[in-house]
Amino acid sequence: MDLTYSIVARCSQTGQLGVAVQSHWFGAGVVCWAKAGVGAVATQAMALIDHGPLGIELMEEGESAENALRKRLSLDDAPEIRQVAMVDSAAGVAVHTGSQTIPEAGHIVGDGFSCQANMMWNSTVWYAMHDAFINAQGDLAHRMLASLHAAEEQGGDIRGMQAARILVVGPEQLSKPWMETITDIRVDDHPNPLTELSRLLEIQNAYSNLSKYQEGDAIESELSSEIPEIAFWRSVDLVNKGRHEEARELVKVALDEHPGWEELLIRCAKNNLAGISEETVRTLLER
Repeated sequence: MDLTYSIVARCSQTGQLGVAVQSHWFGAGVVCWAKAGVGAVATQAMALIDHGPLGIELMEEGESAENALRKRLSLDDAPEIRQVAMVDSAAGVAVHTGSQTIPEAGHIVGDGFSCQANMMWNSTVWYAMHDAFINAQGDLAHRMLASLHAAEEQGGDIRGMQAARILVVGPEQLSKPWMETITDIRVDDHPNPLTELSRLLEIQNAYSNLSKYQEGDAIESELSSEIPEIAFWRSVDLVNKGRHEEARELVKVALDEHPGWEELLIRCAKNNLAGISEETVRTLLER
């Protein structure tokens, strides 16, 4: 059983595909399925998880979201208790809310996305999700997160909250499939999973920005001075760019958090790894 609210969507700007969910059910993220360049699925209510991976399989074979959903439901012996939504790589959307799903239950389809919910306090939930997604700023993950927050603001699940997930994949399949997932953050058991999901998403963005910065893009995260791992590697980069005072100030975040960071500097310097030389260590540890 997974009675919940969710959104499936395709970003019109990037072609990314995504699905996000929140439910009072441990590990509710299992309802989320997506494949780069293919589509995304949410399968919920008295959920038949088969509709997720097998719906993706049908879309990968060339079926539209509409046809994939129709075929899946034709094989379901209890479609009246299911709620399933699919979006394909061409922004086609299909959604089904069974006649016997627990109220309040319903869905709304937008341009390249669908919001659906069941066992809600109020029938305004999916409409609020729709509007929040349209009006939100940022990338697909953040807009879907805004949609989830809007659902909760309307009362959400009558049982409360427990688990949530955001899954975003790229617009096309790659020769290295393990690089197709852009975001996959899940909270399996938490008193406020949306707050935790928001926190984890910002941390992921901080790490992503660190990678971009190291590749030469001028992107710095506000969390650079809060997350020891990011502060450590940014300080190494700053030293190598001659910005010594900034580097020493930033590395303190890591050094004050755990003694192992200083040891890591020393060990890396022995083999001149990760841009860390003996001179780097002396500069960073200079008092």
